[in-house]
Amino acid sequence: MGDLPTTPSSGYRCYEYLFLFLLAVLFLCQPSDVLAFKDINTLSFDDGFKPLFGDGNLVRPDDGNARILLDRFTGSGFITSDMYEHGFFSAKIKLPSAYTAGVVVAFYMSNGDVFPRTHDELDIEFLGNVRGKPWRFQTNVYGNGSVHRGREERYTLWFDPTKDFHRYSILWTPNTIIFYVDEVPIREVVRSDAMGGDYPSKPMSLYATIWDASDWATSGGKYKVNYKYAPFVAEFKDFVLDGCKADPIRVSPSENCDQRAAEVESKDYSVLTEGRRRSMRRFRETYMYYSYCYDTVRYPVPPPECMNVPTERVRMDVTGRVKFGGSRKHRPRRKGQYAVGSGSDNNQFDR
Repeated sequence: MGDLPTTPSSGYRCYEYLFLFLLAVLFLCQPSDVLAFKDINTLSFDDGFKPLFGDGNLVRPDDGNARILLDRFTGSGFITSDMYEHGFFSAKIKLPSAYTAGVVVAFYMSNGDVFPRTHDELDIEFLGNVRGKPWRFQTNVYGNGSVHRGREERYTLWFDPTKDFHRYSILWTPNTIIFYVDEVPIREVVRSDAMGGDYPSKPMSLYATIWDASDWATSGGKYKVNYKYAPFVAEFKDFVLDGCKADPIRVSPSENCDQRAAEVESKDYSVLTEGRRRSMRRFRETYMYYSYCYDTVRYPVPPPECMNVPTERVRMDVTGRVKFGGSRKHRPRRKGQYAVGSGSDNNQFDR
């Protein structure tokens, strides 16, 4: 979908809502057996996290949840108390509503504080928008400081992420990375020998931040954060840290973490059943509007982990964007201050 004026015409809005309604009906009519993830244990904020920056804008109610705020003075964020070597990392998140142009909410893993030149990173970044336009989000993968080889993908959602909490998850094992929205897998990266050090391998922390990215986040920087609508509030709850706590400066691999990784790979969230793969395919064919794998301008030879999926490729032009709509501007990302990286409607998907 293309970027629209701040106040689109009522006629256009009617067509847009009709289109979204028809999409929802299409998916709802598909057979579905979507169930919540099995065998995950949730934590409260105090059980696994600590403030990162903007302490005054980090609110911790007595219910174990957390809220991070952006105002005209600062953003805010938090970080896990420990670093982890592989695992499943997740939270239920509710995003700010109304005018959110220029605002970025990031939920990501990184070790940039420990390895500034060779850091690894796994990103989910939510990109705010003007009033009446939906949030968008992107995922990215970096290994061993390979920031010059961005592996971005961008998407829209099939629901309004400001109305209720939805679960967003990162699965990271020695062999596979999977990003989830609720229980729907949206992206899989399979490790290959050709990737070499580009596959994240060192222990990482889990972060959540909110910050001002007016220079690039919305329509390539056309729309800025408007602090008349501040504070912008992102809410988090039901955290999952199902991984092996690890020392990032260890000399040799940990046998305990190898065993823990094998346990993680045997769990329900690590298994992409045939139905889950169908769900992922439907999501990517409907909601993905940019993929580096099809960006032949940046990468005349696709990176080794890319798979040419004909039903995805046919929708993309040579810049990796959907042929009809989507932002044409590519801007480098920038994390927030001190940050080095950054009720479900799933029955429309079946697994």
